[in-house]
Amino acid sequence: MNLLISILIKLGILKKDTDYHFARAVMVIIYFFFGYQKWFPYEAQGLIPYISHGPLIFWMYSVFSVRGATFFLGVSEWVFGALVFWGFWNKKAGILGALGSCFSFISTVTIIPFFPGGWAASAGGFPAMTEHVAFLMKDLVLLAVSFHLLREDVKRVSHAAKESVRSDETFLQNDASLAQVGRSHL
Repeated sequence: MNLLISILIKLGILKKDTDYHFARAVMVIIYFFFGYQKWFPYEAQGLIPYISHGPLIFWMYSVFSVRGATFFLGVSEWVFGALVFWGFWNKKAGILGALGSCFSFISTVTIIPFFPGGWAASAGGFPAMTEHVAFLMKDLVLLAVSFHLLREDVKRVSHAAKESVRSDETFLQNDASLAQVGRSHL
């Protein structure tokens, strides 16, 4: 076990922010593929049972139609993915992408209790899942990753803001004439 741990350390598993950057990169890849498949009829048809039983997304068919709802989801996924990607350089954009991502996965996770036949009766029902509920369970992990990115980006933006304020205060304290100007604006 010590050899395995040593190898993992040499491979860089403990480098600062490796998990954060890896989670961000994985979400970008997932959003690219999820968004891409929304442009095809097979996906529009395959999503009908999920969207129609989603307490937060059932309305989409009456507003957009079956294909329109799928296009809307595809565009949304690509926008969230682009914002998450932009978050590598701009944490405020990352916050917007992570918020959209959280909402997206909350919308899909809430389908689980409402999906008809989601629990295998032949195995005694709950907690024995059918393939439909099992398919949605991955979204719990994706929701957790989205929340992690949101939390980290908010921390980094708020830390940068605090550092900026501290830097301004230090600058103003070092120059008495600027300190008076700074106080007059407060």
